[in-house]
Amino acid sequence: MRIGIVGVCGAGKTSLAWRLRQAGYEAAEIAQEHSYVPDMWQRIHPPDVLIFLDAEYETVMRRRPNSLMTPRLYAEMRERVQHAREHADLVIATDGLDEEGVFREAARYLTRLLP
Repeated sequence: MRIGIVGVCGAGKTSLAWRLRQAGYEAAEIAQEHSYVPDMWQRIHPPDVLIFLDAEYETVMRRRPNSLMTPRLYAEMRERVQHAREHADLVIATDGLDEEGVFREAARYLTRLLP
């Protein structure tokens, strides 16, 4: 099962992809937030399951205090990932979660898909 992970910068895509790979899943982060092609997530790495990680601007800034992210850039990134969010199999709001909490939510969902 191929898993794609999409979300804004700082939502936890890299961490979740790494944790899922460590658990034996084929998982890849998809940098949709940097593309103006709304369905790039389908073209580059077509996933069987799409996980969308969401995070508010304040959370992103806490996680990446040295980021050059502005509210305007954040809004643009959210726009770029909207198509993926609309088609996601699972949406996880990561604001109140640590890496382990995000992984647990994703793994709980994925284990229900396995026969």
